[in-house]
Amino acid sequence: MVELLRDGRVVGFPTDTVYGLAALASDARAVHRVFEVKGRPLSQPLILMVPEAAQVEELAEVGERERAYMDRWWPGPLTLVLRARPHLRPPLVAGEPGTVGVRIPAHAHALALLRAVGAPLATTSANRSGEPEAMTPVDAACLGGLAAVLDGGRAPGGVPSTLLDLSGSDPRILRIGPIGTAELM
Repeated sequence: MVELLRDGRVVGFPTDTVYGLAALASDARAVHRVFEVKGRPLSQPLILMVPEAAQVEELAEVGERERAYMDRWWPGPLTLVLRARPHLRPPLVAGEPGTVGVRIPAHAHALALLRAVGAPLATTSANRSGEPEAMTPVDAACLGGLAAVLDGGRAPGGVPSTLLDLSGSDPRILRIGPIGTAELM
Protein backbone atom coordinates (compact mmCIF):
# COMPACT_ATOMS: atom_id res chain seq x y z
CA MET A 1 0.00 0.00 0.00
CA VAL A 2 2.75 2.43 0.92
CA GLU A 3 4.49 1.98 -2.45
CA LEU A 4 1.19 2.48 -4.29
CA LEU A 5 0.60 5.74 -2.44
CA ARG A 6 4.16 6.92 -3.07
CA ASP A 7 3.63 6.05 -6.74
CA GLY A 8 0.70 8.49 -6.92
CA ARG A 9 -2.07 5.92 -6.76
CA VAL A 10 -5.41 6.08 -4.92
CA VAL A 11 -6.17 3.33 -2.42
CA GLY A 12 -9.06 2.28 -0.22
CA PHE A 13 -8.58 1.68 3.50
CA PRO A 14 -10.66 1.05 6.64
CA THR A 15 -11.20 3.62 9.36
CA ASP A 16 -13.08 3.66 12.63
CA THR A 17 -16.11 5.07 10.81
CA VAL A 18 -16.31 3.91 7.16
CA TYR A 19 -13.93 2.85 4.38
CA GLY A 20 -12.01 5.73 2.89
CA LEU A 21 -10.09 6.74 -0.21
CA ALA A 22 -6.55 8.02 0.21
CA ALA A 23 -3.72 9.63 -1.73
CA LEU A 24 -0.56 11.37 -0.62
CA ALA A 25 -1.59 14.93 0.21
CA SER A 26 1.67 16.23 -1.28
CA ASP A 27 0.91 14.67 -4.69
CA ALA A 28 -1.41 17.10 -6.52
CA ARG A 29 -2.23 14.66 -9.34
CA ALA A 30 -3.11 11.89 -6.92
CA VAL A 31 -5.27 14.27 -4.89
CA HIS A 32 -7.15 15.27 -8.05
CA ARG A 33 -7.59 11.59 -8.86
CA VAL A 34 -9.39 11.11 -5.50
CA PHE A 35 -11.86 13.81 -6.56
CA GLU A 36 -12.34 12.05 -9.92
CA VAL A 37 -12.87 8.59 -8.39
CA LYS A 38 -15.38 9.96 -5.91
CA GLY A 39 -17.11 12.29 -8.37
CA ARG A 40 -16.66 15.11 -5.88
CA PRO A 41 -16.38 18.80 -6.82
CA LEU A 42 -13.03 20.42 -6.10
CA SER A 43 -14.88 23.00 -3.98
CA GLN A 44 -15.42 20.34 -1.27
CA PRO A 45 -11.97 19.75 0.28
CA LEU A 46 -10.68 16.40 1.41
CA ILE A 47 -9.72 15.55 4.99
CA LEU A 48 -6.05 15.22 5.89
CA MET A 49 -5.27 12.24 8.11
CA VAL A 50 -2.12 11.90 10.17
CA PRO A 51 -1.09 9.38 12.84
CA GLU A 52 0.02 11.88 15.51
CA ALA A 53 -1.48 15.13 16.81
CA ALA A 54 1.93 16.85 16.68
CA GLN A 55 1.81 16.63 12.86
CA VAL A 56 -1.36 18.73 12.76
CA GLU A 57 0.63 21.83 13.72
CA GLU A 58 2.47 21.56 10.40
CA LEU A 59 -0.89 21.77 8.60
CA ALA A 60 -3.01 24.10 10.73
CA GLU A 61 -3.03 26.66 13.50
CA VAL A 62 -3.40 24.86 16.83
CA GLY A 63 -4.12 26.72 20.05
CA GLU A 64 -5.31 25.62 23.50
CA ARG A 65 -8.93 25.10 22.39
CA GLU A 66 -7.94 22.98 19.39
CA ARG A 67 -5.48 20.97 21.47
CA ALA A 68 -8.17 20.27 24.08
CA TYR A 69 -10.45 18.75 21.40
CA MET A 70 -7.54 16.77 19.95
CA ASP A 71 -6.55 15.44 23.39
CA ARG A 72 -10.13 14.46 24.22
CA TRP A 73 -11.27 12.91 20.93
CA TRP A 74 -8.22 11.63 19.04
CA PRO A 75 -7.69 9.09 17.85
CA GLY A 76 -11.37 8.90 17.04
CA PRO A 77 -14.29 9.79 14.79
CA LEU A 78 -13.92 13.58 14.99
CA THR A 79 -12.67 15.73 12.11
CA LEU A 80 -11.58 19.21 13.12
CA VAL A 81 -11.75 22.09 10.65
CA LEU A 82 -8.92 24.48 11.51
CA ARG A 83 -7.24 27.51 9.96
CA ALA A 84 -4.78 26.14 7.42
CA ARG A 85 -1.11 27.01 7.33
CA PRO A 86 -0.29 29.30 4.37
CA HIS A 87 1.64 26.61 2.45
CA LEU A 88 -1.51 24.51 1.97
CA ARG A 89 -3.46 25.28 -1.19
CA PRO A 90 -6.80 24.33 -2.76
CA PRO A 91 -8.21 21.78 -3.17
CA LEU A 92 -6.92 20.79 0.28
CA VAL A 93 -8.14 24.04 1.79
CA ALA A 94 -11.39 25.97 1.48
CA GLY A 95 -12.64 29.49 2.02
CA GLU A 96 -11.07 32.67 3.26
CA PRO A 97 -9.22 32.42 5.51
CA GLY A 98 -8.24 28.96 4.33
CA THR A 99 -9.40 26.05 6.44
CA VAL A 100 -8.40 22.40 6.45
CA GLY A 101 -10.08 19.32 7.90
CA VAL A 102 -7.78 17.06 9.95
CA ARG A 103 -8.30 13.77 11.74
CA ILE A 104 -6.59 10.84 13.44
CA PRO A 105 -8.67 7.68 13.06
CA ALA A 106 -8.97 5.10 15.84
CA HIS A 107 -8.40 2.07 13.63
CA ALA A 108 -5.28 -0.09 13.84
CA HIS A 109 -5.00 -0.66 10.07
CA ALA A 110 -5.47 3.04 9.26
CA LEU A 111 -2.93 4.13 11.87
CA ALA A 112 -0.41 1.55 10.68
CA LEU A 113 -0.80 2.80 7.10
CA LEU A 114 -0.43 6.43 8.16
CA ARG A 115 2.70 5.66 10.19
CA ALA A 116 4.23 3.61 7.37
CA VAL A 117 3.61 6.37 4.82
CA GLY A 118 5.03 9.02 7.15
CA ALA A 119 3.14 11.87 5.47
CA PRO A 120 -0.42 13.24 5.55
CA LEU A 121 -2.98 11.45 3.42
CA ALA A 122 -5.76 13.30 1.62
CA THR A 123 -8.88 11.27 2.37
CA THR A 124 -12.63 11.04 1.92
CA SER A 125 -15.19 8.28 2.28
CA ALA A 126 -15.01 5.48 -0.31
CA ASN A 127 -18.22 6.12 -2.21
CA ARG A 128 -19.47 8.18 -5.11
CA SER A 129 -20.66 11.58 -3.88
CA GLY A 130 -24.22 11.29 -2.63
CA GLU A 131 -24.16 7.48 -2.44
CA PRO A 132 -23.98 5.29 0.70
CA GLU A 133 -20.56 4.97 2.34
CA ALA A 134 -18.50 1.80 1.86
CA MET A 135 -18.60 -0.42 4.94
CA THR A 136 -16.53 -3.34 3.65
CA PRO A 137 -13.46 -3.76 1.43
CA VAL A 138 -15.71 -5.19 -1.30
CA ASP A 139 -17.93 -2.08 -1.13
CA ALA A 140 -14.85 0.12 -1.49
CA ALA A 141 -13.45 -1.94 -4.38
CA CYS A 142 -16.77 -1.65 -6.24
CA LEU A 143 -16.17 2.09 -6.48
CA GLY A 144 -13.54 1.45 -9.14
CA GLY A 145 -10.40 3.42 -9.92
CA LEU A 146 -8.48 2.17 -6.87
CA ALA A 147 -5.04 0.59 -7.04
CA ALA A 148 -5.87 -1.60 -4.01
CA VAL A 149 -8.05 -1.82 -0.92
CA LEU A 150 -6.61 -2.61 2.51
CA ASP A 151 -8.88 -5.25 4.05
CA GLY A 152 -9.74 -4.41 7.63
CA GLY A 153 -13.04 -6.28 7.75
CA ARG A 154 -16.30 -4.42 8.23
CA ALA A 155 -15.91 -0.77 9.26
CA PRO A 156 -17.16 -0.48 12.84
CA GLY A 157 -18.61 3.03 12.78
CA GLY A 158 -21.26 3.01 10.10
CA VAL A 159 -21.36 6.79 9.56
CA PRO A 160 -18.72 9.36 8.58
CA SER A 161 -16.88 11.29 11.28
CA THR A 162 -18.40 14.22 13.09
CA LEU A 163 -17.14 17.45 11.50
CA LEU A 164 -16.43 20.30 13.94
CA ASP A 165 -15.35 23.72 12.69
CA LEU A 166 -12.97 25.47 15.10
CA SER A 167 -11.73 28.05 12.60
CA GLY A 168 -13.91 30.83 14.00
CA SER A 169 -14.51 32.23 17.46
CA ASP A 170 -17.28 29.73 18.28
CA PRO A 171 -17.21 25.98 17.58
CA ARG A 172 -19.69 24.97 14.88
CA ILE A 173 -20.82 21.45 14.00
CA LEU A 174 -20.84 21.00 10.22
CA ARG A 175 -21.83 17.31 10.21
CA ILE A 176 -23.19 15.10 12.95
CA GLY A 177 -21.52 11.71 13.09
CA PRO A 178 -20.67 9.30 15.91
CA ILE A 179 -20.04 12.16 18.35
CA GLY A 180 -23.12 14.21 19.14
CA THR A 181 -23.66 17.90 19.79
CA ALA A 182 -24.07 17.50 23.56
CA GLU A 183 -20.70 15.77 23.84
CA LEU A 184 -18.84 18.46 21.88
CA MET A 185 -20.33 21.71 23.12
